[in-house]
Amino acid sequence: MILRNVVDLRALTGPVEPTDIEVPGDGEVDLEGRWVLPGLWDHHVHYGQWALGSRRLDLAGATSAAHAAALVGEHLAENPPAAGTVYLASGFRDGLWRDEPTLELIEFGGVPVALLSADVHTLWLNAAATRMLGLSDDEWFLREQPAFDVTRRISEVPADVLDAWAIEGAALAASRGVTGVVDFEMDDAPGSWARRYAAGFRGMRVRAVTYPHQLWPLPECDSELYEIGPYKLFTDGSLNTRTAWCFDVYPGTDGAGLPTYPPGGLLEAAREGVARGLFPDIHAIGDRAVAEAIDVFEQLGVAGSMEHVQLIRAQDIPRLARLGVTASVQPEHAMDDRDVADHYWAGRTGRAFALRSLADAGIPLALGSDAPVAPLDPWITMAAAVTRTRDGRDPWHPEQALTPLEALRATAHDLPGDLVIVDADPLDPAALRDMPVHATMVAGVWTFGPYG
Repeated sequence: MILRNVVDLRALTGPVEPTDIEVPGDGEVDLEGRWVLPGLWDHHVHYGQWALGSRRLDLAGATSAAHAAALVGEHLAENPPAAGTVYLASGFRDGLWRDEPTLELIEFGGVPVALLSADVHTLWLNAAATRMLGLSDDEWFLREQPAFDVTRRISEVPADVLDAWAIEGAALAASRGVTGVVDFEMDDAPGSWARRYAAGFRGMRVRAVTYPHQLWPLPECDSELYEIGPYKLFTDGSLNTRTAWCFDVYPGTDGAGLPTYPPGGLLEAAREGVARGLFPDIHAIGDRAVAEAIDVFEQLGVAGSMEHVQLIRAQDIPRLARLGVTASVQPEHAMDDRDVADHYWAGRTGRAFALRSLADAGIPLALGSDAPVAPLDPWITMAAAVTRTRDGRDPWHPEQALTPLEALRATAHDLPGDLVIVDADPLDPAALRDMPVHATMVAGVWTFGPYG
């Protein structure tokens, strides 16, 4: 196929004159001066949770525990759960709430209810839900691994249902130019995607992440769109949950976050992944967690990636740069968490979400959303990285912004037959957040737009 009169940015070198390019397929298309880019990736999604989350009540607007409970009560009145199931809503952020969640606050006449935080690190249940799930009376407010485990239990749906929702989600992602994702879903991402590709799915590329709890051997899949991704490990929790592991205590508390492993445990776990032929991908949000993850990479002597890197000491940036480890970062989290960071990381936010500092040190960047924590939309991700603002607010630490070209390079993958066509200049910061996508192609097949 010949695409005529197109501004070709696939080399990501900056604007060029309109030209003609050849792509897989037959015929000719006049693109009337539109821009063409390599395929866009979201380098961190929890795909199953994202597909499920779009069908839940969104509690992002809850300003207090009482407000969250009121929103749930209103929704439950018209949307009662099926018998034998737990009603699950998600998206609350309690970092700056003035009141505290309580067991009684979300009691609704014996209906089992659970509320999942936006960062998915906290699960708030009522008594009916704890009884149904066989939990003890004091297991109604769970954090970290216990929250992950129970969330997986109450999120289960039949495989064919989840697959249908996943395919719907792929079409939505394609409408935003997504040609590939790195899926960090904890509930068997490799097996889920091997099943979908075997059934004929070709809507996007997927790198499926593995975890220490993963069943081995991993499922085989012969699709060229599928690959097994890194070996995911946790060093700490999250900022909103105040479990991100830091060198300094959180104001108003006597804690500095929680390490996931005892001393030496993270290194041992990472070595298990390397022995299986997978490079480690280490979740690290607080500055102490980041420092420990760097220690582990130094001792392993292998490259890999580090997720989030939300707070980092100046002395650790050159250490990370020497290792060749990719910083997989989620810029929209800075927009969601700026007020929480200003409160709990007061005096340290100049080195929070420090994308400019990481880029200037030569550390490879990979941008993502952490969906459903933030929208699975690479243009929102890039806008946050470039503008450091949202909702008309002043930019937050604009000195840590990336250029549009840097953001594109940290998002795009120039793979055979993958491209995105857009209706506005992708190097214009003002156009990024609401970028109009005209068409998307994956491996030579149109997945969105008027040409399929």
